[in-house]
Amino acid sequence: SFLPIFVLGEQSGRLFQPLALTKTFAIAAGAILGITIVPVLMVLLIRGKIPTEDRNPLNRWSQRIYEPAFWWCMRHPFSTLVITVLLGASTLYPISKLGSEFMPPLDEGDLLYMPTVDPSVSVTKAKELLQQTNKLIATFPEVKSVHGKIGRAESATDPAPLSMIETVVQLETDREKWRTRPVGYFFSDWPGWLKWPMTATFWPESRPINIQELKFGWTDPDGTQHPGLNTAVSFPGMANAWPFPIENRINMLSTGIKTPVGIKVMGPNLDELSRLAEEAASIVRTIPGTLSAYPERTTGGFYLDFDIDREAIARFGLTVGDVQDVIQTAIGGMNVTTMVDGPARYPLNIRYARELRDDPESLKQVLVRTQGGAQIPLGQLARITVNPGPPMIRSENAELAAFVFVDIAGRDLGGYVNEAKAAIAQQLKLPPGYHVEWSGQFEYLQEANRRLSIVVPITLVLILLLLYISNGSWFRVAVIMLAVPFSLIGAFWFMWLLDYNMSLAVWVGIIALLGVDAETGQVMLLYLDTTYDKYVKAGRMRNRYDLLAAIHEGAVKRIRPKTMTVATDMIGLLPLLWATGTGADVTRRLVAPLIGGIAVRFVMELLVYPVLFYLVRRRGLGATPESSSKVAAGVPQPIA
Repeated sequence: SFLPIFVLGEQSGRLFQPLALTKTFAIAAGAILGITIVPVLMVLLIRGKIPTEDRNPLNRWSQRIYEPAFWWCMRHPFSTLVITVLLGASTLYPISKLGSEFMPPLDEGDLLYMPTVDPSVSVTKAKELLQQTNKLIATFPEVKSVHGKIGRAESATDPAPLSMIETVVQLETDREKWRTRPVGYFFSDWPGWLKWPMTATFWPESRPINIQELKFGWTDPDGTQHPGLNTAVSFPGMANAWPFPIENRINMLSTGIKTPVGIKVMGPNLDELSRLAEEAASIVRTIPGTLSAYPERTTGGFYLDFDIDREAIARFGLTVGDVQDVIQTAIGGMNVTTMVDGPARYPLNIRYARELRDDPESLKQVLVRTQGGAQIPLGQLARITVNPGPPMIRSENAELAAFVFVDIAGRDLGGYVNEAKAAIAQQLKLPPGYHVEWSGQFEYLQEANRRLSIVVPITLVLILLLLYISNGSWFRVAVIMLAVPFSLIGAFWFMWLLDYNMSLAVWVGIIALLGVDAETGQVMLLYLDTTYDKYVKAGRMRNRYDLLAAIHEGAVKRIRPKTMTVATDMIGLLPLLWATGTGADVTRRLVAPLIGGIAVRFVMELLVYPVLFYLVRRRGLGATPESSSKVAAGVPQPIA
């Protein structure tokens, strides 16, 4: 059942393959110990007078609970099957309400604030924005420190433009120091003495806020609004994004998109790409759940061009290189030497003061020295103009590209992208030669779904073959595999109650559930078959009363080992449902389908398996009460 996990690639494979390997090695070791050490220990340790199961108070209590439900189902087998089918059909409701995402958000403890502004922003304004946003973010009590960067570092691997701010927001590690918010329950209006037992145990009336509430704010039960970080730093012309630092770096390295959803408009002309990106951003802004949609300006930059007049410089005996040297040194700056201070090296750069070069009119007054010693203003030697142009040219697959960065909140990734795709396909008119691609985390989701759609059916076929080799009967295989839909009833309803989306972590839990289903289903069928064969060999299988007695013994009298099997699974999994800290979001979504599936499957197996076994085995048996075993078992009138 873990075969699909081994075919996962990239970050999902690195995250879940150790889990599958550990479980596989543990099962292999357990199997070896089960056929070597366990028999020896049984011979050594199980000695003396062994009490019967009927003397065990826990076993008697379990039988007393199970037996009335067992007999009701045996009296009404077809009603039981109809109820089972209806319960299975009821899962269509939670399935329709569950969203989809690649991975649940992995709380890294810190945040990365990455707004995007127009590429025409000046250095002075960019610096001002960085300082203002840092100060506003630092006012929140949950924020420990703020460190922002704008523009490009001295690295070829970080081609960040001046329009992209990257601010690392370090949060307080002790969540108990965060602000708290009241939580409303159905008993919130009760008197204090009456609600105290509940608030003091499992339902406290307040809790620390979470990451999402810190980013986007929250509303108290009384209607009080509390703004979040996103509201505090909302400036006109800025599109905010609040990813986690590690997650963001992985996404940008693999897809080039810094937000959960990205739209790549591909085509041959930059002006047309800019128009299409603007139109696409306008369309997705109308979709519920859109936090921001920022189209990358492919032609929004401004460039200062110096068009040197060759005839003019020739009259003064100057060359193009002479004029360009002045432009480079006086305006752009030039490193002339390096200052040495111990192991440190500092380049010394010279150029005009800012007030002498901060506008075109001042640049025209920059003096160019001729060979004769004359000082000629630059405005007489070159035409200085400010022209629009692309701040950065992107290309993918030999095509020009324009990106639209879309950040979402309060929506599942898969459902949002499906709705956005339909809106873009319907409203965005693409000229010939242009097309749209969807990127971001959605790429991971598509790739994982593609792999699982191939491998999961293969895994199910292999499980069926293994079960058939083990049992030699397709009927037994079919009965065992009925545990799968039984468990999916509990898995999907439990996911819906916890308000989780379908993600890769959930699918890993469901895949693990398949293996557990086959195991426990075979245990239940083994007890029924063993008891049935015992009655046949003893000559006690003469009518349907004897069949009911055999099923009663194999089901009700063997409730303890079945309960122990399920209890060991639940005891190991339940603590993970309350896990906290980094990685807990993934862990909870992994165990949620297991817990819900195992609980419901256990009940369904106890009630439905005996009914199916009875309906199949009763053929050829009479309904006359000739056997005294019915009296001993206390069996009711069987269904004809």
